[in-house]
Amino acid sequence: MTDGPLIVQSDKTLLLEVDHEQAGAARAAIAPFAELERAPEHVHTYRVTPLALWNARAAGHDAEQVVDALVTYSRYAVPQPLLMDIVETMSRFGRLQLVKSPAHGLTLVSLDRAVLEEILRNKKVSPMLGARIDDDTVIVHPSERGRLKQMLLKIGWPAEDLAGYVDGEAHPIALEPDGWELRDYQQLATDSFWAGGSGVVVLPCGAGKTLVGAAAMAKAQATTLILVTNTVAGRQWKRELIARTSLTEDEIGEYSGERKEIRPVTIATYQVITRRSKGEYKNLELFDSRDWGLVIYDEVHLLPAPVFRMTADLQSRRRLGLTATLVREDGREGDVFSLIGPKRYDAPWKDIEQQGWIAPADCIEVRVTLTENERLQYAVAEAEEKYKLCSTAPTKIAVVQSILERHKGSPTLVIGAYLDQLDELGEVLRAPVIKGSTKNKEREALFDQFRAGEVGTLVVSKVANFSIDLPEASVAVQVSGTFGSRQEEAQRLGRLLRPKRDGGQAHFYSVVSRDTLDADYAAHRQRFLAEQGYAYRITDADDLLGPAIGDPAE
Repeated sequence: MTDGPLIVQSDKTLLLEVDHEQAGAARAAIAPFAELERAPEHVHTYRVTPLALWNARAAGHDAEQVVDALVTYSRYAVPQPLLMDIVETMSRFGRLQLVKSPAHGLTLVSLDRAVLEEILRNKKVSPMLGARIDDDTVIVHPSERGRLKQMLLKIGWPAEDLAGYVDGEAHPIALEPDGWELRDYQQLATDSFWAGGSGVVVLPCGAGKTLVGAAAMAKAQATTLILVTNTVAGRQWKRELIARTSLTEDEIGEYSGERKEIRPVTIATYQVITRRSKGEYKNLELFDSRDWGLVIYDEVHLLPAPVFRMTADLQSRRRLGLTATLVREDGREGDVFSLIGPKRYDAPWKDIEQQGWIAPADCIEVRVTLTENERLQYAVAEAEEKYKLCSTAPTKIAVVQSILERHKGSPTLVIGAYLDQLDELGEVLRAPVIKGSTKNKEREALFDQFRAGEVGTLVVSKVANFSIDLPEASVAVQVSGTFGSRQEEAQRLGRLLRPKRDGGQAHFYSVVSRDTLDADYAAHRQRFLAEQGYAYRITDADDLLGPAIGDPAE
């Protein structure tokens, strides 16, 4: 027995004692192969899953490194069956390889003949395979490359894709570092992606994911399709590319609900690509409209299912996924792994913060006690109405006003999920409201006014969760969310993490109704941020009448 911070259990859960002096080193060591499940104050629970182990293996970590991390930091002897299981699970990755053969094109090569025999008899896999060339090699039709990888992952034999990539249509793109240069981690993220050819880069909001995309484009020197969450995000990409690269406005096209431009670099929204007309996805033809050399998926954790289907046909193209969190609420992380690629680079948020590239953040949960009338309404409500009732309780409005009063003069975002609640807050706070129905032109004008300091407070729906660059924002007040969405919590905090001109701290408030579903979902949302090292302080709404709770000291 040693005094390590980790307890490794035979059910593949890892318990990490957060206050231990070696907790940071242990967290960094297990992060490549373990997924966070729960993160209360003192002990965080991780789970070792096959997908996490295969992700680690694809990123270059071997079983010996995983075993060594567990043994080094474990307080007690690590269960031997668990270690054996880790070794065997990781060894399953790469026993099947997709390889380009000069004579036969795309082939599936087995390093273990028994595995090949097993999958040849699988009713879902065998239709994707062609003629058998020899005992260890089978022809694969190029169009089945993505779907085959998806299916092999599902049956526990993830294939290593060594078939390479087409260069696509050449197009000159150069970084123009006039007064700036790639940060070390941005360069490392770009190099890690390029070495693998496809995959996902995980960086916190505000850490410059767009620049990693631009650097990948400069390496590819090819036509590029960039997929984004909305038109505003797409126009931010365009502005950044014009400012940071040799690309001109004429070389960058916008493919959205408003415009249908296809140019050497084309920026398209997920929404327009997945829009149906007479039951068909007419705009998916955009993928075939040019010989793309690179496809970039911004906010890859939000990738819609139809785009997954199309991505299965794009396996010969280099693919870069960018995100602040690989958490998907629909559980389709396996599809990201098999179709976009494995995680190539993942920077802990606190590491980037310590280097001064993102702002430090103080996270505060403000617990509100509902009035007697609100509690009775909640008690008798139907199950499907309960969450809306408690998260939009009118009692929260006075609390939001108190928070804004305490941060008077600070650029502030008030964020929520329910439009009636946001409209009411907009009236009370005399602040503009931005929601889905707000026209893009009006959104951009309001964001510009906020950046310029002409508007001090914006009330925003979830349209502002993603890819909106508001570096001036230093306070966010979350009044309601999409149930327990961890990805949403990460994105909302991310609105505040751009470094502040004065080097100051960001303040992220969650206003939560106690003794309700609101509190339960808030605890679930906070899991991802707790793993990143952002501890929530909890205060009672009544204490807002005391010292400013944005201050570090309580």
